[in-house]
Amino acid sequence: MKTPKTDHNQLIKKCIQGDDSALMEIYNRYYKAMYNTSIRIVKNNYEAEDIMQEAFITAFKKLDKLENSENFGAWLKRIVVNKSIEVYKKNISKNETEIDDKLYKLESIDSYNDKALETKTKYKHVLNAMSELKDNYGTLLNLNLIEGYDYDEICEIMSISYSNCRTMMSRAKDSLRKKLSEMEIVLQ
Repeated sequence: MKTPKTDHNQLIKKCIQGDDSALMEIYNRYYKAMYNTSIRIVKNNYEAEDIMQEAFITAFKKLDKLENSENFGAWLKRIVVNKSIEVYKKNISKNETEIDDKLYKLESIDSYNDKALETKTKYKHVLNAMSELKDNYGTLLNLNLIEGYDYDEICEIMSISYSNCRTMMSRAKDSLRKKLSEMEIVLQ
């Protein structure tokens, strides 16, 4: 019986060899997560889709340069985040307005118990509150709280100093707390 890591490593090897079915399998395993990563940064469905596609093309072209195939997911996510930040910065410089500012739509929740529903509702309120913050605050919080990047990684991604990152993160969290209190959302 194959372990998931062995299966994954073999898929990556097949991708390097140009096996189309292996490429499709890797795409199917990662595309939703990569799309979600991008949409939280660029906040535009079409741009997030384009970024995700471009990231896969870039990754597949440079796959032979990946030293450890077990790091593929993190490597691909880094490509998506970098491309998303690049598009985000271009959009800010163009001063474009966002058409689709709602990140998530409420799904059918009949099968969830009350506690899960309460948690999901709070999560959605936090995401909505984050989307209403200044763009750079929302991006910082997304990278840190949702994507799990530490301050050093955020500094590199956003091209800011460590002290600036800490200051902006503190202000972003304060703004989020204020926004949540305005919305009368209590997180415990």
